[in-house]
Amino acid sequence: MFFLLVFFLFCSNNNNTNNNPNSSTSLNSNTNNNTRPLYEIAGTTSSHSDDGSSPQIQLLHPLDYFGQSYTQIYVNHNGHLTFQAPWFSYFPQRFPMNGTRDIIAPFWTDLNNAVSGDIYYAQHTSGQLLRQVTRDINEYLPELNFNAKLVFIATWDEVAYYSGPGTVSDFDLTATFQAVLTTDGQYSFLLMNYGYLAPTTRPIQAGYDTVNSHHYFTIPGSFSSNATGNNSVFSLNSNVNVPGRWVFRVDLGCTFNDGSYYKVSLF
Repeated sequence: MFFLLVFFLFCSNNNNTNNNPNSSTSLNSNTNNNTRPLYEIAGTTSSHSDDGSSPQIQLLHPLDYFGQSYTQIYVNHNGHLTFQAPWFSYFPQRFPMNGTRDIIAPFWTDLNNAVSGDIYYAQHTSGQLLRQVTRDINEYLPELNFNAKLVFIATWDEVAYYSGPGTVSDFDLTATFQAVLTTDGQYSFLLMNYGYLAPTTRPIQAGYDTVNSHHYFTIPGSFSSNATGNNSVFSLNSNVNVPGRWVFRVDLGCTFNDGSYYKVSLF
């Protein structure tokens, strides 16, 4: 029984969207505090452009994403990250996409930072934030003795939802969230942190996908009416017992009993 428990902490079937709410820790609270559980909101500001992207960002340390080593990344304004090229898609697709790109999507929907909000990106190879992320990963998985060499953070800070032509933008209807990537050269982790997500009727995909969808994950609540608002399942739930934080191991997959698996959630 102990062996099986340890195994499932690290591996799961590779055709997993994990929409079982029992796979996350539900913590019922009602808050619109934008800072919890976010890391520091700072860095280089991306252009204020609808459906835009950052320029190519050279990573200060290579990052392994399910067997692919990347040295560059793009922060796309509509709530996702890509590695090989910017991507301007504003209409979310359900995972698995069985597509041609690796994508990380903390909050894929139609956003418009030309109206309000800022999108930041930053890298850390030393300092307090690197130490904080190291402590957090070791709290969740102490047996790995993780020692971060790189932390990359993309933050969407109070970014407005897109309002169509002829409509009035509501500056209070914004979303705050982060995608955090960290590696020690052996293990790689993805953290998705959620602040306040104002209610919207727009569809939202949260999770990640890979080329041909060999590895993918959808956070429960994606494409549902519970994704945003004061009762957002993204902000109130967790797989590491920290409301609003989701953590995934995203380096190489693993095999078990001749099956192909990947490392997904921790709890």
